[in-house]
Amino acid sequence: MELFFNTSLAEAYHSKLQKIRVMSEDWVNNNVYCVRCGHNKLARFENNKPVGDFYCANCKEEFELKSKKSKLGRKIVDGAYETMIQKIEKGDIPNFFYLNYDLNDYSVNNLLIIPKHYFTKNIIIKRPPLSRTARRAGWVGCNIDVSSIPTSGKLYLIYNKQIIDKNMVISNFKKMLFLRNQKEDLKGWLLDIMKCIDLLNKKTFTLNEIYTFENFLKLKYPKNNNIKAKIRQQLQILRDYSYLSFTQRGEYTLL
Repeated sequence: MELFFNTSLAEAYHSKLQKIRVMSEDWVNNNVYCVRCGHNKLARFENNKPVGDFYCANCKEEFELKSKKSKLGRKIVDGAYETMIQKIEKGDIPNFFYLNYDLNDYSVNNLLIIPKHYFTKNIIIKRPPLSRTARRAGWVGCNIDVSSIPTSGKLYLIYNKQIIDKNMVISNFKKMLFLRNQKEDLKGWLLDIMKCIDLLNKKTFTLNEIYTFENFLKLKYPKNNNIKAKIRQQLQILRDYSYLSFTQRGEYTLL
């Protein structure tokens, strides 16, 4: 995998954004594999296709690219709010590549993917509508709340200019595909429990430690009057899908 953009492609453009778009899309097209099936090359969609930027000709997985000079923060600025919500409801949302580049030498610092099965409507934040004086007056965009996504939903292909083992990336991607088969409300609960486990920052943890997030979860699910039972239910599901294991009564270990 080459870590440098082809800068000659940008010579015909004046806008910095256009230059980065052309170079980063070309780099992905020539260097990035499909994280689901391992196919060595991604194909490009036609320009302005609403679904995404790339797809795998082998397994039909779809991808959208976000390129920034800054590292991944707490949010990603995205397009129209209603369009994003509709994509999630229909299951049409693509996987998101986030590429962080170095402007000094036009190299790739980090490349990660946020799989589509980590997206729920709860992490799509509506932005205020554009003012009446704006060219697209009234248009409403959105931000993706990346801070709510569990660690397992941020898979690095390149981390600090180090290329991550391809087989490990594909294995980790496939491990969580069960989330695609979950209904929106159940998936939201599973992702919230996974995020709570992340916040413990421990490989082995106890049920009582997860219970400390009861008030936080009550705020998110005010209609649920038995949060502890719901927590236990999600832990059982995560065990069934080999995300964690029961080591002894009231104790769990991440796999």
